[in-house]
Amino acid sequence: MAPSLEAEPDSVASVLANPQKPQLVAPEPEHCPGPESQQAGTADSCAGCPNQAICATAPKGPDPDIPLITARLSGVKHKILILSGKGGVGKSTFTSLLAHAFATNAEQTVGVMDTDICGPSIPKMLGVEGETIHVSSTGWSPAWAMDNLAVMSIQFMLPNRDDAIIWRGPKKNGLIKQFLKDVEWGDLDFLLVDTPPGTSDEHLSVNTYLKESGIDGAVMVTTPQEVSLLDVRKEIDFCRKAGIKVLGLVENMSGFVCPKCTHESEIFKATTGGGRKLAEEMGIAFLGSVPLDPRIGMACDYGESFFDSFPDSPACRALKGVVKGLATEMGLDPEVVMPAEDDA
Repeated sequence: MAPSLEAEPDSVASVLANPQKPQLVAPEPEHCPGPESQQAGTADSCAGCPNQAICATAPKGPDPDIPLITARLSGVKHKILILSGKGGVGKSTFTSLLAHAFATNAEQTVGVMDTDICGPSIPKMLGVEGETIHVSSTGWSPAWAMDNLAVMSIQFMLPNRDDAIIWRGPKKNGLIKQFLKDVEWGDLDFLLVDTPPGTSDEHLSVNTYLKESGIDGAVMVTTPQEVSLLDVRKEIDFCRKAGIKVLGLVENMSGFVCPKCTHESEIFKATTGGGRKLAEEMGIAFLGSVPLDPRIGMACDYGESFFDSFPDSPACRALKGVVKGLATEMGLDPEVVMPAEDDA
């Protein structure tokens, strides 16, 4: 018989409820008080257990930092996660474009938190790669890409820009907590959380730390081909199990638009219907398709706003439609979030 994960139906709920639960080296024995118990590792029944030292040193009870995070983020109106099960679909690129889109309204203040600890690319895309973190008695100050666009990333903490971050889960979780608890985000209209691919440590930590203060929802990013859609389905399933609302799905790289003649060609063929079909199948909103445009990559490389540089491009018009669709799903006025006078 082939191995199956279905034999442990409670394991998913347990991980979501206790993402910081210690990793045990042996099954919990009979009469075990439980790894989260105050008696863990010290009770008589713990004597001789291979997990004794792990349980004795594990944190006990509710996380005391959760109320501090909630207080720190009290001035943030909307929190949006940018997710995708697959790497390489343009998730960080979309996050930077969405940040610039929101920031085109000078009355709105936007924050971007880069939780892709091992591959932080947001600072490069937003033109603040050379910034450092300033620490004061009130907390860490984010870097400002624009007067109304703040950024926080591990990139600002690296001695050299090309240094690798070789960390296990607990260190990643600790830094994400600091980004939420110690950074002076102030009053924001939107906080965008860029995440790495998958459904693992970083995602569990963000969900746990923000649950009390509230998450508006998640935006899924995919490309048209089935290889990408396979993993996006898993990400949607993660959100549903974790209680995160899926605000909608964006199909990125849906075609190539020639900068000269604006003719669009399919590069990644939607063999199973693409993002639109997936959104219909999963019962979520389809926010739109964004075509490939080499100028998006160029704008990201130079840390410039694609909206300012190429406002009349097909990709820019598509992105504006995505932003307005997202605003509608969040119950906001699209013409306020993305003012009509900025449209091409």
